[in-house]
Amino acid sequence: MRQLDRRAFLATGAAAATALAAPARAQSLPDTVQMEDPIGTGVMRNTASFRTIDWRDHFDSLRKGAILVDIDSRALHMWEESGTYHLYPSSVPQSDDMTRKGRTRVVRKVEGPTWRPTPNMRRRNPEWPAVVPPGPDNPLGTHALYLGWTYYRIHGTHDTRKIGRRSSSGCIGLYNAHIARVFAMSDVGTQVLLI
Repeated sequence: MRQLDRRAFLATGAAAATALAAPARAQSLPDTVQMEDPIGTGVMRNTASFRTIDWRDHFDSLRKGAILVDIDSRALHMWEESGTYHLYPSSVPQSDDMTRKGRTRVVRKVEGPTWRPTPNMRRRNPEWPAVVPPGPDNPLGTHALYLGWTYYRIHGTHDTRKIGRRSSSGCIGLYNAHIARVFAMSDVGTQVLLI
């Protein structure tokens, strides 16, 4: 029986680790990650640790559709008027004092929104510009749903690191691809509930 010294043992271990890692290196990840669209009503699925929710627990009807944002799970749930259900990861406000909960509605829809920091944001960050036009530097991303509450929006973001985190100053953020879908499915008057 051959006796291995430390150097031979390490060389053998490194060769084995390289051989085991080869299949993993050969696999490639997709360029984009997409949520399932739509999640079927007959099967409860756990997508990215989110739980599906039944609209009847929160809304009297689906007239004009319904959006529910769950601050704790950082997810936006949407039901079209037909009952079709969609689930999207979101960013949520950084702290409880920045979080508004309750019922409101979509009062305006804007593609290519212009961003204006709130007075409180300007006090905290006086170096920020008063206005940011549509484009890659705009914190509202590509689309915005203006809510019945002053300064509150459901909007996209170009900074994808924010999604799934407590990272906003009060708004709900989505990936730009997701807000484009929600925007297309929403109407002025779509009911919104933040819990």
